[in-house]
Amino acid sequence: MFVRIEKGSRIPISRQIAEQIRAQCLSGRLSPGVQIPSVRQLARDLAVNQNTILRVYERLASENLLDMRHGEGTFVANDLPTSELNGQRTRYLGELAQLVRHGRLLGFGAADLHALLDDALAQSHDAAVGADNADRSTHTGEKP
Repeated sequence: MFVRIEKGSRIPISRQIAEQIRAQCLSGRLSPGVQIPSVRQLARDLAVNQNTILRVYERLASENLLDMRHGEGTFVANDLPTSELNGQRTRYLGELAQLVRHGRLLGFGAADLHALLDDALAQSHDAAVGADNADRSTHTGEKP
């Protein structure tokens, strides 16, 4: 599981964490039934208070995305609410359309917008590959 927080963001840290875990659960990046890091471990990894992570996990459990089992750990729920994913995708498409309109107002043409999107995708891919390598080295001892 990869979670990245931006400490200088106006978005609260707990919301940043919750949104990323929610997206990973709903997208299938985190498979149903897989165990996720303990509250203590994720708090340590992200350098945040354990209560922050506990509140996030509890909120996601109330949304039926996580299953918190006392003494066993926290797992991705087996029956994920797929309607939530559809709603998030609809919101994403609306946000993307708004960004395109804003870009057009700023004078970007279609080719410019495509190039910007390609750059953003490449950066996102590079960050994900780096995170996967770091995650793999943390769990297996491999070097990134």
